[in-house]
This record gives sequence, C-alpha cells and structure tokens, in this order.
Amino acid sequence: MGVGTGLLFFISLFFFTHLEESPITGRSRLLVISRKDFMELAQHASDVCMEEHANSFLPVSDSRHKLIEQVVQFVVQRNQDIEGINSLPWNVHLVESPSVNAFVLPNGKIFVFTGMLEAITDINQLVYVLGHEMAHALIGHAAEQASMSHVVDLFSVIMLTAIWAICPRDSLAVLGHWIQSKLVQFMFDRPFSRKLEAEADQVGLQMAAKACADVRAGPVFWQQMDLAEQLRGEHTTPEWLSTHPSHRSRVTHLDRLIPEALELREKCDCPALPASDPRISFSKTVRNLLEKAKKEENKGRNNIESNSTFATKVLRSIPW
Repeated sequence: MGVGTGLLFFISLFFFTHLEESPITGRSRLLVISRKDFMELAQHASDVCMEEHANSFLPVSDSRHKLIEQVVQFVVQRNQDIEGINSLPWNVHLVESPSVNAFVLPNGKIFVFTGMLEAITDINQLVYVLGHEMAHALIGHAAEQASMSHVVDLFSVIMLTAIWAICPRDSLAVLGHWIQSKLVQFMFDRPFSRKLEAEADQVGLQMAAKACADVRAGPVFWQQMDLAEQLRGEHTTPEWLSTHPSHRSRVTHLDRLIPEALELREKCDCPALPASDPRISFSKTVRNLLEKAKKEENKGRNNIESNSTFATKVLRSIPW
C-alpha cells in the first residue's frame, strides 16, 4: 500500500507539472516532450516527406501552387490574433498524386496533393481545408499525440510487468501484450485522434470565417467526400475503427458550429454572403440528379446500365 500510494503521488505530480493550456481552444492537455526535442523529431519527419515526394513536386510557377500560396498567406494575414501563427514559415509543396490528401507538418510545411484539389469545388472549401490542416500545426496536435503515446506506453509496461509478476508465463505475457495493444488502440489512440480532428475542424472553421470564406462550404466538402465514396462503392470503415471521424459525423459537427462561425465572420467586416446556402443547393442538386437518372434507368432501355456504371454516371454528372 505504501509503494502504491507513493507511486500514485509521483504520477499525479508528474501529470500536474506537465499540464498546459492548449492554444486557441484553452483545453487542458498533457505534454511530456519539450518543444525543442519535438521540433527536432518534426524536422526529421519533414526530411523524410521531402525525400519521399521529391520527384512528384510541381513547380512553384504552377498556377495551382500559386493559388494555394495566396490562400495560405491570406489566412495567416486574417488570423494575426492567433499566437504563433507568424513563427512558422508556412512553405507550400504541391504533390502530383491522385490521393485525396493534404497535411501540415509541425514545422509549417504544407503538403497538398493534386487529388485533393480535384475533390475541392471552390475557393471556400480550399480555405476551410487549409485552415483545418494549419490548425493541427498551430495547436501542436502532433506533440500532444506523441506525449499521450509515451504515457500510455508507460502504463502499459507497468501493467504487463504486474501481470507477468503475478503469473510468470511467457504465453500469458504474449497474450497480455496482444490484448493490451488492442485495448490501447481502440480505447485511447483512435478516440484521442478523432478528438483532435474534431478540434482542428472547429479551429479551421474559425480561421476560414476570419478569412471571409463562406464557412457553409465546410460541411458541403464532407458531404461530397461521403457521396463520392458511396458512388464508387468503397468500403466505409466504422468510425470506432478509424483515426478520423466519419464524413457524416464531421458534417453534423460542422453544422452545429456554423452559426457561431457566421457571427465571427460578420464581426470581421467581411462582405455579405449569398442568400443561397450551399448546403441546401448541394442537397437539391444531388436529389434532382438521382431522381432524373433513376427515371432514365426505369424507361427500359435496351442497354440497361449496371449499378456500378450508373453510379459512375451520376458521380460525373454532379456539378462539383
């Protein structure tokens, strides 16, 4: 009991001395890695990414590259109230790849894949996506994840050591390690990652609002992603198995944040938004196209399209 009490005291002391307030959101979080050490690790990750995509980078003279740079500079300019936004260089790297992906490393290097640009339909969605990725770097989510991973690993070692001490059998130790790794993965790692993604969605939407983008385009982007996956017949991973919230969860989450983001946008002296809500327009367009395509299919044409061909036709006909 004495050893347990002492251990509990030192663990509590460790937690309290490594707690800090998350920038922008003010959320309490645990950081056990110093910023200096983490930035050294981040630089290594950056070097790996640069080497991996070295042959796929598009030139800075590319019009798409210039557009992304202009958007990033404008977002930074309009979000000067965020602490640390000027301390990162925000270097843009456009990668020629069909992957629908974009990310920002902790050192401010922005990687955008051309597949993501093809999935984005307008400038408002681009502002939101870049704001989301920049939010990860500004809040320091990567350092937070690394810290949480270290703490969970420490507790796992203590737990496995206790199990082995009670029943010192190698087979039991192997089974315990496998069970422990799965529990950590599904009860800590993935839920925590989804929580950080939701926070980045919130902050990214705020950054887009201050940059005078139509924040209502944020949910539409995820609606498009969800629809495209369904029409391509791709298998959707259950949210509890994923490191990211489902597209539909993100739509619901962003819809709840839209009223506050619109108020923030209005306070920033931005131009008035169009009366038509892009969320409603998107839903109507998809519904009308699906009804039209279904009617055509039911006419009994000689060459009846297969489900996959029909889905592809609908996908291509949507005015993204």
